[in-house]
Amino acid sequence: RRAHQRSTGHFNEVMAGFDVTPTQFAALARIDDLGEVSQNELGRLTAMDPATIYGVITRLAKRGFVHQRADETDGRLVRLSLTDTGRAAVRAMKAVAADVSARTLAPLSLADQRQLLTLLKRIG
Repeated sequence: RRAHQRSTGHFNEVMAGFDVTPTQFAALARIDDLGEVSQNELGRLTAMDPATIYGVITRLAKRGFVHQRADETDGRLVRLSLTDTGRAAVRAMKAVAADVSARTLAPLSLADQRQLLTLLKRIG
């Protein structure tokens, strides 16, 4: 819990100028990585339940960051992509996002940082 609070505090400091939450950033970054993705798949990839991803995407769409459209072959699916505004915003966010990890991991030696990240990958 304390590690999560520490990481969230660093995120809020580094990303303050962007006015996004960690979950919003995770969604934007993953859409940027993939180019286009269904909302359902994005929820799975970011470990968000359907209600949470729906709320996150609704807020990002209202800000003009995300474009939503119906899938051509399955009308039940919502396809997501970044708008030009969203793409520019997420790339600016990604440019400073590494600082969140650096600040969070700073108390650890380089070897401990590597070990922690390896262990987190195994459970996450």
